[in-house]
Formats: sequence, C-alpha cells, structure tokens
Amino acid sequence: MTVNECAEWLRARDNFLIITHRRPDGDTIGSAAALAGALRAAGKMAHALRNGETTARYLPLIEPFHAPDSFEPGHIIAVDTASREMFPGAASGIERVDLSIDHHPSNTLYAEETLCDPSRASCGELVFDVISRLGEVSRDMAEALYIAVSTDTGCFSYDNTNAGAFLAASRLAELGADTAGINKRFFRSRSRSRVAIEGFIYSGLEFLFGGKAAVAVITNEMMKRSGADEDDIENIAALPVSIEGVLAGVTIREMKGGGCKVSVRSSPGLSSNEICARFGGGGHAAAAGFTSDEAPESLKPKIAAVLKELFER
Repeated sequence: MTVNECAEWLRARDNFLIITHRRPDGDTIGSAAALAGALRAAGKMAHALRNGETTARYLPLIEPFHAPDSFEPGHIIAVDTASREMFPGAASGIERVDLSIDHHPSNTLYAEETLCDPSRASCGELVFDVISRLGEVSRDMAEALYIAVSTDTGCFSYDNTNAGAFLAASRLAELGADTAGINKRFFRSRSRSRVAIEGFIYSGLEFLFGGKAAVAVITNEMMKRSGADEDDIENIAALPVSIEGVLAGVTIREMKGGGCKVSVRSSPGLSSNEICARFGGGGHAAAAGFTSDEAPESLKPKIAAVLKELFER
C-alpha cells in the first residue's frame, strides 16, 4: 500500500481503533495520537486502545484518545508494530487487524493492508505523510509527530537518522511543534533515579571481544535500590553502545514476572536485527530486541556466541 492509497483507505472508512505496541515508546504513542487526532479532525470516530504499559512520560499525549469501554470499532489499525507478538495485553483478544502502518523491515504482514517503509527513521514520518493528505496538520499533531521522530532517532543522533527525518522535523517545526521544549523534556532532563540506575549499569558493564561489545544487566534489585521506574529507563539501551570502541551494546533487563527483555544497539556494519533474529526477535539494523524466558546469566553466553560469530566473519 502506498501513502496515497492509505489516505484513501482511511477516508473511505470510519470507527477506528488504534493499537500501540508493548512497552510503548515515543514513536508508537506519537504516531497513534497524531493519527487519532487527524481522523477526528476529518470527522471520523477514532480512539486508541488503552495500553497499560504506557508510562507517565507519554500518558498525557495519548490519554485524550483512549477508547471508552463501550466502543465497538469497525476497523483496527496498528502503528509502529512489526508483529502480533508485540501487541499489548489489552489487544490479546483482537483477531483481525485491518491496517498496519510501520517502518520495521521485520514486519510480518499480519494485517489485511500494510503501509511499511523501512527507509523511514520513524513510523511518525509515514503517519505525517498520510495525515497531510487527510487535512490540515494541527500544532498538537505536529508535536506528537515530532516526539515520534525525535525519540526514534535519539534526537537525531542515531545511525538511522537520514535526510527524511531532518526534513520531517523541519516541517513539523514550521507547523508549530515546540521542538526546544520537547528536546529538553525528553533528552536533556534526568531524574535522580535515572542517574542512580545509570551508575549501577556503568559499574557492572562487561566488555567482550577486546571492547567491541559491551553487555549491561539491569536486575530487579537494581531497579529497587535506585527507585527507578519505567520512565527512568527510557532509552537506557543506548548507554553501552555510546562508549568509545563499542560496536554492539547489549542490555539485558530482568523482568518482574521472570525472564528478561534484551535490547541490542549497534554501529554500521553490524546488524542488531540479525543478532536478535537468532532469538526470535527483530527490529532495525541499528536497534532491535527480543524477549526470553531465560535468566540474564544463562542468556549472556548465548548472545556472546552470536556476537563472536558475527565479529569473525
């Protein structure tokens, strides 16, 4: 599906429910908020599924669009969600997805219709193109989309940042997005708990293969001792790969219910997506992830073995 076809598809339908992915980030939340706002401005009924994992950082952005319990959607849209495995718990009963708007190369084409462009740095850029064809893009929509673009590019510092991302940011600024305020709130402000958890991470970093890889483990005990919550560890996976000489940064997060979540960030020439695909996950070349039922200590040597294979190619 092309951008124009997607816009026409939306224009011809009504009563939309928009799904965000598990552990929602700025891209999925910003995309959902902007899309819901644009559909409402076009005279459509549009709501977002309540995602119980939304953190306090993003809740004010999406809360005005939360679907009432009585809402019965006619069409279901997923944004920035590559597969059904990434659906939040609230979407567990949803069998049919009518449209997926995404930028992940690992998208499994689970929806009836798909608009996917892996060349985009963020899903927000695709949503921007679509809603621009539906009508005027308001300041609120522009700010939601700037959050989407900026968070998925690490404030335009990640390897996925390209000319399209800068162009989208420029256009969103022209539409009134408070870029300075958003940048400060999301990228230049840290809580004391964030500083504390970073201290634990840096003191426990393990370097492998002559410093080409760095592995960080975040345990439940570390979270408790630092007082950190989900908001405090936003984008924490970027820390290991930010160290000089590190080509692959692996962050293993112990989960409260058991098992762990693994995030991989890598430099050009080494694919995070390829690494995570070995464990049933995926994402982008520079950023990907997967979940595992194993404990961090048993998982580390398995990840190291994959890294060793890729480094020795």
